[in-house]
Amino acid sequence: MENTIQNPHDSLFKETWSNKSNAKAFLENYLPKKVLGIVNLDSLEICKDTFIENDLKNYYSDMLYKVDLGGSPGYIYFLFEHKSYPDRLVHLQLLEYMIKIWRLDQKQSGKKKLSIIMPLLLYHGPQKWKTKDHFSSLLEGPVDVMADYIPDFQYVLYDLSKYSDADIKGTITARVVMLILKHIFDQDFTDKMPGILSLLKNLSEKETGLQYFECLVKYIFSNVEDITPEEFQSIVSNTLSEDKGGLIMTLAEKLINEGLQKGLQKGLEQGLEQGLEQGLEQGLLEGIEFAVSIKFGDTDDCKSIIAKIKNIRDINQLKALKGKIKSAKTVPELIRFIEN
Repeated sequence: MENTIQNPHDSLFKETWSNKSNAKAFLENYLPKKVLGIVNLDSLEICKDTFIENDLKNYYSDMLYKVDLGGSPGYIYFLFEHKSYPDRLVHLQLLEYMIKIWRLDQKQSGKKKLSIIMPLLLYHGPQKWKTKDHFSSLLEGPVDVMADYIPDFQYVLYDLSKYSDADIKGTITARVVMLILKHIFDQDFTDKMPGILSLLKNLSEKETGLQYFECLVKYIFSNVEDITPEEFQSIVSNTLSEDKGGLIMTLAEKLINEGLQKGLQKGLEQGLEQGLEQGLEQGLLEGIEFAVSIKFGDTDDCKSIIAKIKNIRDINQLKALKGKIKSAKTVPELIRFIEN
């Protein structure tokens, strides 16, 4: 089921910054001025390679761009840290990924010299980022004396908490994503959501695409603990046009049902090999777990109820629970339903 659910942070990040217009506008607004003076953003190429190990994909997402830097081919490596706390060893992660990029570049180009890589880091956690940006800040001992023998680099940090909403620049779709990332941990996020989503009013479906909306809805439902489909529907219908609001609500309903349908299909496939009843039971379990995660987010309450669901072995009870998920407004309501 991991492939079905996919990390909503990763999906939204990739969907947003694999768009060339979004990437170019972001770099135009946030690269240091001295770099903007030598980089040719019209040469921007989006590379499909990723350098994140499987065991770290819940914490990082990445994008690699190839650009002309002062007349020579170079790279901009964009790392998104979607943990809720700063990583003081992120320099080490960046260095490992930069080495992988150099290895790949050497293999593909065969050049004698390495291309320049500029590392960018996007952070949106609620805790203040205090980690210094130079790799050498990790080292202990007489760094100044030993500087000639120490590899060093500096990453550029984009800590969204340091920007006012008005200072967040770029395309509309990228601004919406950055504003959502900035405020997603705020207690009053649902109050801010209408203002953020209102930016989408003037975008056509062609400019955004169903995949973008789907990633956006999935991210919100996966990270906001107390929002119900009814509240979400009210915000969307009051903020956007009837057509676009209806589209987003259709996607929200689709996401809630997606796990149930795929789970049932998997159950039927397993049923051919293991016995139909056992396969249906497993499929229902996986589908229900997915639907609960989408509707109520990755919270402790959600994890608690999923643990309870895994202990259910009665197909009729699972079918009843499947129907209850759509109407339940809170996790405690689902827990009471299971326990009764």
